Amino acid sequence: MALNGTSANGTVISGSDVMELHLRISDSELLGELNMYSEGEERNEFAISAMKIGAIALRQAQGRIDADTVRHEGERFIKDMGHAIEKHQTEVTGQISNCLKDYFDPDSGRFNERVKRLVDGDDGEIARVIRGQIAGDGSELSQTLTAYVGADSPLMHMLDPNAKDGLINSLADSTDNTLTEQRELILREFSLDNGEGALSRTVSELAKKHGEVGAALENRIDEVVGEFSLDKEDSALSRLVEQVERAQRQISSEFSLDEEGSALARMQKKLLDVLDEQQQTNAQFQEEVKITLAEMNTRKEESMRGTQHGIDFEDQVFEVVSKLNLNTGDLVTHTGKETGRTPRSFKGDVVVQLGDEHAAAGARIVVEAKANASYTIEGALAELKDAKKNRDASLGLFVWAARTAPEGADVFNRYGNNIVIIWNEEDPSTDIVLKAGLSVAKALCARNRTHSSEVGGDIEAIENASRNIEDQVKSLNEIKTWANTIRNNSDKILRNADKTLDVLDEAIEVLNDKVGGLRRMEQVS
Repeated sequence: MALNGTSANGTVISGSDVMELHLRISDSELLGELNMYSEGEERNEFAISAMKIGAIALRQAQGRIDADTVRHEGERFIKDMGHAIEKHQTEVTGQISNCLKDYFDPDSGRFNERVKRLVDGDDGEIARVIRGQIAGDGSELSQTLTAYVGADSPLMHMLDPNAKDGLINSLADSTDNTLTEQRELILREFSLDNGEGALSRTVSELAKKHGEVGAALENRIDEVVGEFSLDKEDSALSRLVEQVERAQRQISSEFSLDEEGSALARMQKKLLDVLDEQQQTNAQFQEEVKITLAEMNTRKEESMRGTQHGIDFEDQVFEVVSKLNLNTGDLVTHTGKETGRTPRSFKGDVVVQLGDEHAAAGARIVVEAKANASYTIEGALAELKDAKKNRDASLGLFVWAARTAPEGADVFNRYGNNIVIIWNEEDPSTDIVLKAGLSVAKALCARNRTHSSEVGGDIEAIENASRNIEDQVKSLNEIKTWANTIRNNSDKILRNADKTLDVLDEAIEVLNDKVGGLRRMEQVS
């Protein structure tokens, strides 16, 4: 057997389970690959593996797709999507218009009508309620005051000076009776005719004690005068004056700053020491805070503009892509730290290789995750071009961090076999954008793999569905933007946006099912 037209000599021994071939290889690429293995069993095993892979690839390329089934499913999918989107748009427009008109229409709105009824001059509900409570003799206020303080009220009857049982006559009678009793009691105590009275007892005691009191009083006055004389050194007054002067001198010395050992001087020194220590501590603390804040700001700035921030975003993209492909049979690999086919090139952060159940089994999709504001659309497409070459991929998906994407850029754009999306890692609701990007990329892989003219209509249906998903993602982003703007006025808009999100999710699942159907029909054919 010969390759590239080169003749081969040898024998072919074939049996039911074994076939022995002797080959002469002249192709330079095959020779280069074979020379990488040692001659003998290792080189033979590599050659057998290469022939097996080539045989499987040739067998897969000969498959055919049932064009009628795919075309019918694609048309039904497009029709269902059109009805769902049209119904959604009609419901959103009608509900918003009816709700706002019902409440805020200047002529017939319930809000304006209610406010007018409440404050419409003297005939308004508020004016009528207030007037009914306080205006006129028959008002609630007038009747209440009349019942408690009116001419016929119990209070006025009690205060009437002409009423026998009134408060004034009762107070006058009680006061007269009490004064009469007290006067008689006092006169009886101060009458000398009453031997038991206070005055009679006082006169008797004074007469009895007068002599004794006079003599004792004279002696005590002399003693008291002596104790209050400054001429006598041991008198109480002299001792008191001496103690007061001594205490005054001691107090003055304790509160003098001229005395180094005084209490005031010691307290001043202690306070100054505490203030100096506190000042040093505060200065040290402020300096540490300044240094810490400067280090935090430096680390934050370096993280935002350095590679570490981009690596964190790259890991987050890989995590979400892995979750979205858990049950699909597709292989997701984090390749951002490994070189690819291009020497010393690390381009291509994540690679999604389609599984055997997919119509484009073995196809590779490269994902570039960037949280860098320096990129433009042109730069993103150039990055995808290099990444596809480095990772041997046919489709490229560029994931832009929402915080670094150009202002006004669409969240979903497709450029041939390249898809550029904007994803916010802090907003889980934007995961649908990443999911839509992966779904469209997988569908395009199936389209690119199929070249049969018999399934041209089905490929066109897949293309139309991909474009439709792109439009719906943009529409969803606009709806959510509007909904967040008027969230305080109408939560219905957000609920309708969530319905659109569910419809879009279902559309993506339908697209994935259609692409899977292509693969199953290809295997059957």
